[in-house]
Amino acid sequence: MQHINLSYSWTPHPDEAAQRHQTSPLRNPLMDTLQAVREAGSIAGAAKSLQLSYRHVWGELKRWEQALEQPLILWEKGHAARLSEFADKLLWAERQAQARLAPQISALHAELEKTFAVAFDPASHLLTVYASHDDALVQLQQQTAQQALHLDIRFCGSVDAIRALNEGRCTVAGFHAPAQPAADSLIARTYRPLLKTGRHKLIGFALRQQGLMVQVGNPRNFRTVADLAQPGVQMVNRSLGTGTRLLLDHWLHQAQIPTESLSGYAHEEPSHAAVAAQIASGHANVGVGIASAAHSHGLDFIPLAQEHYWLVCLKSALATPALMQLMGILQSKAWQTQLNTVTGYQTMPECGHVQSLKNMLPWWR
Repeated sequence: MQHINLSYSWTPHPDEAAQRHQTSPLRNPLMDTLQAVREAGSIAGAAKSLQLSYRHVWGELKRWEQALEQPLILWEKGHAARLSEFADKLLWAERQAQARLAPQISALHAELEKTFAVAFDPASHLLTVYASHDDALVQLQQQTAQQALHLDIRFCGSVDAIRALNEGRCTVAGFHAPAQPAADSLIARTYRPLLKTGRHKLIGFALRQQGLMVQVGNPRNFRTVADLAQPGVQMVNRSLGTGTRLLLDHWLHQAQIPTESLSGYAHEEPSHAAVAAQIASGHANVGVGIASAAHSHGLDFIPLAQEHYWLVCLKSALATPALMQLMGILQSKAWQTQLNTVTGYQTMPECGHVQSLKNMLPWWR
């Protein structure tokens, strides 16, 4: 059984390409060669019509015969080259596939051309963003795309996002932290080595609520983090390296609650939505997350803290067109109005403005 692999190519002659696609929207070099041999009646004639050398066409046909373990050309001395029965069946099968799939192939072709047009448009820009999972960032991605700024967002933990920035894997990182954690807190001690004054710059993004996502009606009457240690409580956690996991560990340390006393602490999920889904399905009673995730899954939410969600970049990237455009969108009334409609979010005064570590993260020192 032969496996089919799809591929695509570019051509500097779009008009000619469009004309070819009208008759065969998905092309294959072997099928083109077999069709040329059939029409020309010889390898030499096929090579001429394909604008290739005789040696190349002959070699390719031999190579395909070995790969497919089937004869393609009947090589009879003194007679015109003829396709084998197997080659005839190949061309027939391709015609059948093209006829059945032509609408889907044409739609795929059009979508590829539309998408790649962005890469050839000097007015469009791309920003690679590694960020802690955040619902408002998804909306920002949709908003910027309408203005030809495309955010390639990879969601990961806050710590991993900043590390990706420092290693050159992205231009912007997104992380979150409480407004005023103590200088010796777990949060400050985790972020401080990753951020360097003079090298990194903060860009204001949003204020958001973190708290406990609980089942409808809050049947276990959760009020604080200490309630996670109640007998019979099954929690669900975020992954190690995420800002939310860091925040929970910070709260547990403050409350002097050992993690091994919490049932479900080792049950990790990759996003706020995944945590909410576990609670909504009854597999857990509670988890730390953001208000918007609780709202979207029909859960109740117990707010515990308002935190800052920051975007951070290297100082050297501030003057790039893509980053300047992003800051302009963040400062716009349209975006800030939209952000304020997201459950548990509100704009911060610094939204879209460049800030220093020393001024905005006093615990950093």
